[in-house]
Amino acid sequence: MELDATYKATLMSLQIAVVCGYLLGSIPFGLVLTRMAGLGDIRTIGSGNIGATNVLRTGNKFLALLTLIGDSGKGAAAVVLFTYIYGPEQGIFAGAAAVVGHMLPLWLRFKGGKGVATTLGTLLAVNWIMGIIACLAWLVMALIFRISSLSALMALAVAPLAAFFIAHDVGAGWLALFLAVIVWAAHHANIRRLLNGTEPKIGDKKKNAEAPSAE
Repeated sequence: MELDATYKATLMSLQIAVVCGYLLGSIPFGLVLTRMAGLGDIRTIGSGNIGATNVLRTGNKFLALLTLIGDSGKGAAAVVLFTYIYGPEQGIFAGAAAVVGHMLPLWLRFKGGKGVATTLGTLLAVNWIMGIIACLAWLVMALIFRISSLSALMALAVAPLAAFFIAHDVGAGWLALFLAVIVWAAHHANIRRLLNGTEPKIGDKKKNAEAPSAE
């Protein structure tokens, strides 16, 4: 009976973590902030995404920074909150759900961003070693190639390797692998342009005005 009660309690806590993590992740900071600033609907410009990269196309760097902080922070907050309340396993599930919430937000008819910032925030909160390595991979790739989507894809490819072989954190590794798969899938159009050599570079305003972004 005791084992059965423990199992039910664990299952309930995981369900709560997933639902709350999803709802937290689905808060569209980019859309909310640009509307509050009187810039209209961010989904009608650039790539149509709600992430920081597209917010930057409004020309407001401060709003883009706030969006980046909000999007990455909601993933980290989900992990920290439910790790504190229930434990690390629930924190991992909440973080994964937050990324899904950002990508498929209920309030926006399941049309959100591509999850890069939220994923990086989640990874940092789950395992700081893995998270820092992923962020450094993004930075190095961005400095060398100046392509946001390529930087994001490589950072997420490195993350599970860092978790498994450097941080030796199996739970974080499986989370990073899951997030890498779904975020790579969301970047299918970017990958196609990378292979064709037509993906815009960071700071290329003329191309960035029309091409979908990495966020």
